Formats: sequence, C-alpha cells, structure tokens
Amino acid sequence: MARLGLLRDHDFRGLFLSTTVSQFGQQVTMLALPLVAVVALDASEFEVGALAAMTTLAFLLIGLPAGAWVDRLRRRNVLINADLVRAALLITVPIAWWADVLTIWQLYVVALVSGAFTVFFDVAYQSYLPHLVGREKLIEGNAKLETVRSTAQLSGPALAGQLIGWLGAPIALFVDAVTMGASALFVVRIRRREPKPEVARDSKILSEVREGLSFVLRNPHLRAIACSTGLYNLWSSGFMAMQLVYLERELGLTAGQIGLLLSSFGVGGLLGSFVARPVASRIGEGRVLWVSLAVTVPGLLFVPAAGPDWTLLLAAAGMVLLGIGAVVYNVTQVSFRQRLTPDRMLGRMNATIRFLVWGVLPVGSLIGGALGEAYGSQAALWITGAGCCLSFVPVFLSPLRNLRELPRPAEEAEPAAV
Repeated sequence: MARLGLLRDHDFRGLFLSTTVSQFGQQVTMLALPLVAVVALDASEFEVGALAAMTTLAFLLIGLPAGAWVDRLRRRNVLINADLVRAALLITVPIAWWADVLTIWQLYVVALVSGAFTVFFDVAYQSYLPHLVGREKLIEGNAKLETVRSTAQLSGPALAGQLIGWLGAPIALFVDAVTMGASALFVVRIRRREPKPEVARDSKILSEVREGLSFVLRNPHLRAIACSTGLYNLWSSGFMAMQLVYLERELGLTAGQIGLLLSSFGVGGLLGSFVARPVASRIGEGRVLWVSLAVTVPGLLFVPAAGPDWTLLLAAAGMVLLGIGAVVYNVTQVSFRQRLTPDRMLGRMNATIRFLVWGVLPVGSLIGGALGEAYGSQAALWITGAGCCLSFVPVFLSPLRNLRELPRPAEEAEPAAV
C-alpha cells in the first residue's frame, strides 16, 4: 500500500482516473483529426498545417486572460465544463461525415473551439493539483500524472491506429468524445471543495493579467524555462504537423503502423517518469533542465532520415530518447513552477507560461505547413527538427545552468504588479 502513495487519496485518485481516460482519448484525436483531413478530405500540406494551428490558436488568443478568469472560479467546475463541451464538439465530426457534409472548415472550427476549452482545462488542471495534494507532494503528484501521460503515449497511438483502421478516422473521434465525458464524471467524484476565490471589488482582468506577466518575466528562472519550452514548441509544432504527412504519403505507412511508431515516444516517456527524480537528484535540478533537452531532442532527426525499411527502427529509437528527455524536463520544471508560485497567482502563472510556450504553436504549425508546401514534408522535418535541437540554449545561458537545487519560494521576492 505504501507504494500507492497519493493514489490512496480519494480525490487525487479521481483526478488521476480523469487524466487516464482523457489522455487516451486525446491520443485518438491527435492521430484521427489530421488523418480525417489527409485521407477523407485529401487536404494539402498547408491545410494540414493550418488545422494543427487551429488546434492551438486559442493559447495565443485567450491564453493570458484565461488565467485571470480561472483564478476567479472554482477550478473543479472549469474542468468538468471543459470536458463536456469538448465531447459535444468532437461528436459533430462523425455525424457530419456520416451525412456526407464534412468539410475542412468544420474541422477548423472544431479544432479552434475545442482548443479554447483546452486552454481553460489546462490552466485549471495545473492550478488545481496543489489544492488537492499540498505543495510538499507536488513532485509525487506530477510524476504519477506524467506516468499516466507516458503510458497513454506508449499504447494510445497504437490503439488509435488500430481503431482508425477498423472504424475509420471520423468514427474514432466518437471514442474520444466518450472519454471526455468519462473524464468529467471522474472529476465530479472529487469530494474536496475549493472555497470560492475572493475577488476584490475594484479588481480588473487587465491589471491581473499584467501582474501574472510581471511575475513570470521578472523571475530569471521562470523566464528561462519559458524561453526554452517556447523555442522547442515553436519548431516541434511544425515538425508534428508534417510528420503524419511524411509517414502516410512519403513512406506509405498505414494508420496502425504510424500509431506503433508514435508509441515509441510513450515508451521513452514511461521510462522518463521513473528516472526523473533520481536523475534530477544526481546531476542537479537546474542542470537537468538543459541536459535533458540537449541530449535527447536530437532524436527527432531520426524520423526524416528513415525510409520504409529497417531504418524505421532508428526513428523509433529516436522517439524513445525524446520521450525520456521530455518527461524528465517536464516533471522538474512544472513541479518547480507550482512550488514557487503563491496560491492566488497559480492560475495567472500557469496561463502566462502557457501563453508564452503554447502561443507559438499555431505559428510553428503554419511554418511547418509552408515549408512542406514549398520544399516537401521531408525537408520540412529536417528544418524544424534542427530548430528543436537549439531549445536547450536559453536554460543553458541562464542562472539555472549549474544549480543543484532550484530555489524555494522563500528565496524569491514576489515582484510587484506593473
């Protein structure tokens, strides 16, 4: 029983189960939505890139005010409503496909609106965890949730590929809608209620947004983390947008084969969830941030180097390596951010970070689509993959480079609002 740790807690278990089903559902969507565009609608490289951009455009459009709004609401309610709305949106795709009225424009709308509710879900999710488990158990809580994410990435794409192969991509999206509904039900089971946040009568969204920006940008550690993560996300979003096009059209892989290859990332993520804490303890919490990126991100380059032969095994090995580094990096930096930030600022800090590091995703997807349209999907993968390899530089050039232990809140002065 001791090994279960936080899983013995009823409320954390509800969040854990919600995460489990929603993560598996998201793996289906990540593969099915672009494959609907590629296979069912014969979309061009740029249209696929634009679809990927729509999925994350909301982080750029509403990412900052979302944090201030979430800080005014009970986060449990935000999670439930976001799940239900996303489920309703996803169901429209198989219905339209069955009625033979599905268009790329409907996929754009579904991607954009569901992405907006994903913004609120993600901000509320990371801000809710400290309330459920306490700050002293954040690393354990994040590690367990990363294990779920990694397991979903391990088996989710393979399951999604088989599901799409059996039912077709549009119908597979119905499965994701069901998992979103199940995720909401698990959050409903959480018993511990948050007090309603106190909001000053004269408080304004704009001033609260500026305070969140100031908190992140004036802190050299948070600023460096945001720069490195944002740089990686910019180029990786272009890479991911063209990856499915390359694997399906250039290498001629089936949906099932693509799913198996993408599952390699989950294998690495699962390994990373087990080694994140000991690796950080051994080489230092600050140092592990740039080392994990510098050593593992070049694994991306094995994908464009692969052909429809044994070299696919090298691409899979590169994805495993990348998965290890991604989880080690994320467990360390997310736990640090949550530990550093006062309760009243959690929503705005998470929203500001999300705005800075996810707001670049639609830009990167469009860059990837434009590169693919102009030079082909393989060349686009080489260019965007090379850009990803530089993502360690901001952290390496920051005070985090040689820190063995990341600063605690008491060592940080909270900046004034600008």
